[in-house]
Amino acid sequence: MTEDPAGVLCLRFRRTAGGPPGSAAYAELLSLLGAFTPVVEAAPPDGALADVGGALRYFGRDVEDLASLIRVRALALHGVDCAVGAGPNPMVARMAARRAAPGTTFVVARGEEAAFLAPLPAAALEGVGTSMARTLCGYGLDSVGRVAAAPLATLQRITGVRTGRELWERARGIDRTRVVPNAAARSFAAERSFPHDELAPEQHRRALLSLTEELGARLRGEGQVCRSLALSVRYADRTGYATLTRSRTLGEPTAHSAALTALAYRIHESFGFQRARVRGIALRAEGLADAARASRQLTFDPADERSHRIEEVADRLRERFGPGAVKPAGLAA
Repeated sequence: MTEDPAGVLCLRFRRTAGGPPGSAAYAELLSLLGAFTPVVEAAPPDGALADVGGALRYFGRDVEDLASLIRVRALALHGVDCAVGAGPNPMVARMAARRAAPGTTFVVARGEEAAFLAPLPAAALEGVGTSMARTLCGYGLDSVGRVAAAPLATLQRITGVRTGRELWERARGIDRTRVVPNAAARSFAAERSFPHDELAPEQHRRALLSLTEELGARLRGEGQVCRSLALSVRYADRTGYATLTRSRTLGEPTAHSAALTALAYRIHESFGFQRARVRGIALRAEGLADAARASRQLTFDPADERSHRIEEVADRLRERFGPGAVKPAGLAA
């Protein structure tokens, strides 16, 4: 069997009852993927990348058949459905997964990357945040196809030499990364569920504050910063329950809980919920990087510096006396 033109899978797991799988079920799903290929990269809390090039030859199947087999086993053994994107590289596979409904596979074969990406808005391209998308649109580069058609030198003048090169390649479906087995997590996630449909906005904000405190402490504890946040809200609608997800990029990579909280509140407000019956909220810190290598904008605001110092003291107290030793006032009651 010749090499399959779409040998990377991006899987998103959802329980049949709704919501992402728990940590135990997620570990079992990664083990299930390991039965097909050793090249599996976790993307917690509900995703994974798998390079199945060798598995296609071993099982004698094409990529869509193999994805169907994985979905059947995940559903039968763990009660979890999968939306699967397949592509020639991780970036295209991840973007294809966004087009796949649960229980289906969306395949972008090698050579079809540009045609698949071209109609998408520039903001849909990996690495393009709100600010960059606004800049690109100001130059008329409002779609991935137009970005791909722009001269490399033009993009580098607009966004910088290195960023322009990466943007130019990604718009053409070029991704030089690989699926890395047991790679360090590229995101941290946490979630809160309500025992009933919660209408009170103050309870939603309280849950967000709890989530950002948890993620901030975890990031700092592991020497990481994040570049963006993705907020998912599960709420009741006419057909049962639906989940809405939005992400935003931080002004600078950070693990500062106050900055994470402010952005999480802004994302939540952008949903425009009015008396929404919310059952659960999940927050994911994305684009993780080593804190020691991250740059921080200098500030002469004494309140900001004091906030960072207080956070350092609180972290030391939590490390010594436990995670509940210090809490924000909004969570103390």
